[in-house]
Amino acid sequence: MNIEDNDPRCLVSCFEPAKVAAVRMRLEQDESDIKAVVRIFDVLGNRTRLRILLALASEELCVCDIAHVLNLSISAASHQLRALHDRDWLRMRNDGKMVYYRTDPQKIKHLLSMTNTFLEAHIA
Repeated sequence: MNIEDNDPRCLVSCFEPAKVAAVRMRLEQDESDIKAVVRIFDVLGNRTRLRILLALASEELCVCDIAHVLNLSISAASHQLRALHDRDWLRMRNDGKMVYYRTDPQKIKHLLSMTNTFLEAHIA
């Protein structure tokens, strides 16, 4: 690291430029899959969102009930539900003014399977 200008990049000469170029190319080719996996882990890596998924795995619940289950404000629960719904991890049902959520098990299984397949293919 270049301490003088806080440049975090390695300043040592590249010892194996062909290997570096090949790895860069593979990463660039996998970029869309990498972004998809990051989005999945973004959901699973958030404690609140994971708890919501687990809560909704067994029961359909409205926003208010989810807030009570997780001891959140309705606004915080709604924000997290929106993030999950926008990623297609949840199904939503309106009943008058009430909004009910439940997991989409097939979608979640597909996303986890895709992630597992991608990682197994690249980390072996």
